[in-house]
Amino acid sequence: MSRNVKGVLFLDYVRMLRSHKGVDWAKHLLPEDLGYLTSKIDLEGWYPMTTFERMGNAILTEVAGGQVEGARMWGRLQVDSVRAQTPSLVSEGDAVETLMRFRVLRSTFFDFDALHVSDLCEGHAMIRVSYHMGAMAEEAATFQTMGFFERLVEVAGGSAVRACLMKRSWAGDKETIFELDWLS
Repeated sequence: MSRNVKGVLFLDYVRMLRSHKGVDWAKHLLPEDLGYLTSKIDLEGWYPMTTFERMGNAILTEVAGGQVEGARMWGRLQVDSVRAQTPSLVSEGDAVETLMRFRVLRSTFFDFDALHVSDLCEGHAMIRVSYHMGAMAEEAATFQTMGFFERLVEVAGGSAVRACLMKRSWAGDKETIFELDWLS
């Protein structure tokens, strides 16, 4: 079964690759991946996770120097573009409602169960991450996701937001889970 990501997220990767013109992306991407760098990306379209993974690995290697904290920061920045595409995502002043909305909207970003928000209550949530990618990409994507959720809770009114990894599939755990805690 193929896995796909929505164009609004895919475009962020394509923009990052396009902005670094001096990098030979062919070292990291397949010929079919390179075509996306010159074509128009449909924000509502679906794009292959395999290409998304290779692009993410290339960005992590060439742009972030292998540092996953850069991916976390990028996840924080992605909230603005996702919010512009999906204005109903954020419930001003209500982080719990915002995370419940994300649960509903998750299927509009991925056509498989990539993320699961559970144990949701005021000031706390557990997020299970399962992109089904290789270890390097899964780790970077998890840090990107942590940054995304940290910022999402902040724009919904939460403060002192903290995401903490509990389990890491790339380090041998059966699954990846992080806790998200905040003050209202």
